[in-house]
Amino acid sequence: MEGSLIRQLRKNRKISLKELAEKTGLSVSYLSEIETGKKQPSLEVIQKLADALNVSKEAFFQKDNDDVSLEKPLSIGEKLNLLRQKKNLSLEKLAELAGISASYLCQIEKGIVLPSISTLNNLAKALGVEPQQIFASNANIGFKLKKLRTERGLTQVELAKKAGVSPALIGQLESGKVEPSIKTLEKIAQALSVTPCYFVTDDDSVENIFKIMNPSLKQLFLDPKVKSVLEMIADCTPEELAFILKFIELYKSHRKF
Repeated sequence: MEGSLIRQLRKNRKISLKELAEKTGLSVSYLSEIETGKKQPSLEVIQKLADALNVSKEAFFQKDNDDVSLEKPLSIGEKLNLLRQKKNLSLEKLAELAGISASYLCQIEKGIVLPSISTLNNLAKALGVEPQQIFASNANIGFKLKKLRTERGLTQVELAKKAGVSPALIGQLESGKVEPSIKTLEKIAQALSVTPCYFVTDDDSVENIFKIMNPSLKQLFLDPKVKSVLEMIADCTPEELAFILKFIELYKSHRKF
């Protein structure tokens, strides 16, 4: 067992040794010896630590020189592919049942694009499974976090810096390995200009997006200039709108330099 991984997880959560001792009912000196590798804890103690830090027991064990803890979890696309094959459905048939194009479903399964939650719910319904079989609650938060971060054009390091957390924690959250605390969720939500409830609601319809929008962003929509831009966009063709979105992405990718 790697004591340094316990220290890393504890610091990621801004928990002191004293606070962890209170959560687990263990002494500060004993926890310190575990973190420095001087003592190996029992399975009972490992479970207490895992519960206190909101991780699985496997998170404390190093599997190789570079990687942490867990086996790489199946991606959303990989799970969909397996479920589709189990149901003996072709790509085209599942796409038809879910109301999307076969090419779009192909991109989802390959991990090229991240679909919306509503699209995933439609796919789950078409496959005759519960949405939870495609993503667990942790994975749901991680999926939404990754989707929003990539849409904002941010790397894990950039988001971590804006939110005041470590890049390692962002990576673990996105992969569904750990559960965020409310405080961490609030920091990340603020950095991404959304409310924390965005990560725990299932509906991502247009109405819900406005409900969960950051108050300062809502205020921005009241600006007459913003209203004018929206009115002009409303008259755009799909091709014109696609061009505008590509231009915005291009601008955002170059403004750093």
